[in-house]
Amino acid sequence: MFFRYVEIITNLLGETYTGWLMSDGYQVYRKYSNRLRCWAHLMRKAKGLEESLDIKGQRFGRRVHEIFKILTKAVYQAREGPPHGDLKKIHGKLLSELHDLCEAMKTSSHEKTRALAGELLNDWDSVFTVLSHPHLPLTNNEAERMLRHLVILRRITYGTRSENGTRALALLASVVETCRRRKVSPWSYLAQVIKMRRQGQDAPPLPLSALAL
Repeated sequence: MFFRYVEIITNLLGETYTGWLMSDGYQVYRKYSNRLRCWAHLMRKAKGLEESLDIKGQRFGRRVHEIFKILTKAVYQAREGPPHGDLKKIHGKLLSELHDLCEAMKTSSHEKTRALAGELLNDWDSVFTVLSHPHLPLTNNEAERMLRHLVILRRITYGTRSENGTRALALLASVVETCRRRKVSPWSYLAQVIKMRRQGQDAPPLPLSALAL
């Protein structure tokens, strides 16, 4: 089953994908170097530990949650104005404290405590990449919102009928959303693509943001 998921992800993103990838903790994503982790998911897990019945788990979850709140504030502040250096270095002591906590709790007898500590350690670089690139997203909330209308479409239409149809829908959805975010008309662009392809020419690149024109 694992290799089937690897195949699905590879077919979706390709072998040479080099963009930033927001992901959960599933190990099939670890082949991609430019990977981020959704902080909202990790903070929810820490909050859940705070509310558990395990005393050590409560303390661990509470401190993890506190540290992520401090770092979240630092990222938002960095977006408002350039920080005085790399946030990883600025908050080095805090990160060291968190790393030591995770090392101490990775063998906990409490399953969820052990799981969160291990998850943070296994994905440490991906979790905190955003501290070196604070302009990148902290969560996948926006991506989930963008996909919501496609989920509704699938429920209404019961999905596509072939692999080609699935790929066509994915490409069209990506083009439309990219154009929308760049504040240009997707329909004008798609009309241009159809015209040029009918003439045997390569499709034009996606248009730049209207603000950059």
